[in-house]
Amino acid sequence: MQDLLFLNSRRFFALLGAASLGLIIVALFFEHMLLIKPCILCYAQRACVYLLILVSLVGFLHKNQSLLILRTYMSLCIAFIISGMSFSIRQLYLQNLPRDLVPTCGPDIDYLFETLPVLEVFMIAIKGDGNCAEVLWSFLGISIPGWLLLAFVLMFIYAIVSFYISKKLHSKS
Repeated sequence: MQDLLFLNSRRFFALLGAASLGLIIVALFFEHMLLIKPCILCYAQRACVYLLILVSLVGFLHKNQSLLILRTYMSLCIAFIISGMSFSIRQLYLQNLPRDLVPTCGPDIDYLFETLPVLEVFMIAIKGDGNCAEVLWSFLGISIPGWLLLAFVLMFIYAIVSFYISKKLHSKS
């Protein structure tokens, strides 16, 4: 099992990228096949996953990287995972608020990008709105951000362990 998960640095980036790609495929399935419209926090979580895919791809393709570069890529992955966890926790918080405390619904994401600077849209995304408090789908009593949080936690554990043994992973590359 250890060789399956921790064979070398390329395996780390391949597994992390594949897991992230799987999350995006599920998200797109929910959006286009089940017609579940994502909220602004959903888009923020997706952005973290897309960035994770990008860093994983660059780390996978980068040959003969130094230990410092490997750890830099791993640190970026960990940072994006933590960001995704934060957005998931925020959305779960909004979903569990009493109805009278839920923030009002904001405009659509397309409208926000057309009318506001990117930084303001980012600040709105961090706060979330009433749309983020809706539970549109659940499985085993856990909503979409709950499952995403579970995936982020598993990826975080894998990334932290890999970072801890990165010297060994680097020597096997």
